[in-house]
Amino acid sequence: PDTHWSHSQSPRILESENSLDLLDIMGNLSYDDSNMTSLDYDAAPCHNQYCPLFQRVAPTFLAVTCAAATLGTGALLVALAKRPHAWGWPQSRALVAQLAVGMGLFAALLPPVAVGIRQGWWLGTGLCRLTYLLWHWSLFTQGLLVGSSSCSTAWCRWDPRSRRLAVAVWVGALLLATPAALASGTVAAPEMSCIRRSVDILSPAYLLHLALCLCLFLLLPVVLLVATLAMPRLRVGWEAGVGASWLFFGLWVPYGVGLAVDFLLHAQLLQPTCGTFEHFDYVLGLSEGLGVLHCCLGPAALLAARLC
Repeated sequence: PDTHWSHSQSPRILESENSLDLLDIMGNLSYDDSNMTSLDYDAAPCHNQYCPLFQRVAPTFLAVTCAAATLGTGALLVALAKRPHAWGWPQSRALVAQLAVGMGLFAALLPPVAVGIRQGWWLGTGLCRLTYLLWHWSLFTQGLLVGSSSCSTAWCRWDPRSRRLAVAVWVGALLLATPAALASGTVAAPEMSCIRRSVDILSPAYLLHLALCLCLFLLLPVVLLVATLAMPRLRVGWEAGVGASWLFFGLWVPYGVGLAVDFLLHAQLLQPTCGTFEHFDYVLGLSEGLGVLHCCLGPAALLAARLC
């Protein structure tokens, strides 16, 4: 991506206009091609080895995760089909089937992302934005499903009420994912890359997307947890099935924190230092990698909770 000099009270650091994300196909080139940044003083230059490491490790990680997710989701769908009456509240068949579809949709996006990381993104800006739309549609849908199952018994049975709720969840999640598509795009750096943020850090599209992600990954689980502790009737449904569903939040909360810190750094609301930019790429990349694992660990957790 195009780079610019960022002035602050701390040593001046070369940074990208685009932020780190697992889908930033070239591993968020926060630094120039030499993986070094310059300082205003006579100190040694900052070194960042995240980009080459990302390009070596990420495709294999995504391929293995996709394969495991495909097997797990397939086994979960078979269990739902062969033993429909075995899935009772709180791990109801209506809820688990939708979670399986959401995780399957997420896993289906991993192969093109892996190929894009290794070979560059050649599918165009439209498909790049579509990938981000579907990626976040899956995440928002799963988050809303888990949230609604934690504070309601609407998924106990598949009736007109639960069908209306399902439509509202999937349509609402699609609308919530739209800012992600508007903020994403492609850049040449020097290969074509599909990145999470191709707009300014303070642009309305990205600010809305960031706010929605923070609500999903941080605010929603905190509110649900406090409500569950404060209201005894909600604790009744806290059995193994709900705990397995909450694995989604557990895996994505670190990424939510990373997104908040990433914004504060790029908006220079936190004082950036050489060490910060050397290490934060690893932190945010690893936190999103942890979240990605939900698509293979989720089906296994739901099956284990039902079988045990």
